[in-house]
Amino acid sequence: MKHATTSLNELWKRWQQERDQDVGNQLVEYYMPIVNYQVNRVFAHLPQNVDRQDVKSLAFMGLVDALEKFDTSRDLKFDTYASFRIKGAIIDGLRKEDWLPRTVRDKSKIIENAYEQLEQELNRTPDLSEIAKHVGMDEDEVAEVVKDTLFANMLSIEEKTNDESEEQRDSLRNTVPDLKGMTPDEEILKKERIEELTEAIKELNDKEQLVVSLFYKEDLTLTEVGHILDLSTSRISQIHSKAITKLKDKLLVI
Repeated sequence: MKHATTSLNELWKRWQQERDQDVGNQLVEYYMPIVNYQVNRVFAHLPQNVDRQDVKSLAFMGLVDALEKFDTSRDLKFDTYASFRIKGAIIDGLRKEDWLPRTVRDKSKIIENAYEQLEQELNRTPDLSEIAKHVGMDEDEVAEVVKDTLFANMLSIEEKTNDESEEQRDSLRNTVPDLKGMTPDEEILKKERIEELTEAIKELNDKEQLVVSLFYKEDLTLTEVGHILDLSTSRISQIHSKAITKLKDKLLVI
């Protein structure tokens, strides 16, 4: 930070009271590591055609928005609030752009059909190599398409509903019932789905289970997982993609 003698609390007090632009710039500079962290996490899951600088610009706007809206009187750390706003800004920005190429969407449909066909023929979940051979692609390409499509499905939850007026329109995330207010039927259904996914994860080999656990439960990046397992990031990505291929149907319904 430029003014080392100025405490963070003093900067926040001045920013909240005066909205001094110089103070705002100092706060932005101080919290930029949060932007970089969120960009790295999200970018690792995006198709190669997405520009990293575009993602960083979306993240930066999220940080600025967080600074504008944060209330220091609330019992909440700014780092936590900013992380939420930054990730949300990235997701919203990506959702508004047609960032998933048509070719990827076409390949995804081919892979999905092959997956269903092989599953019926083999009476089991096909592995990555079997799907790749069936569709005439290499394994890395199949894994990449599956990864991109799964991320697209996650973003689609944020899409706007189309049957409301412009004034009343709201995102699907805001129309999903509050988890705390679930009905007994919904609680039972969710419990069953979690149990199904848990059982499916148990069918993965040990290394796949460990990668899935470190990535989704411990919230580590693929690079960080690679350091822990002493494997390259590309190898961890392959293991992760293969695990996701096996769990694809389960993930899409949970």
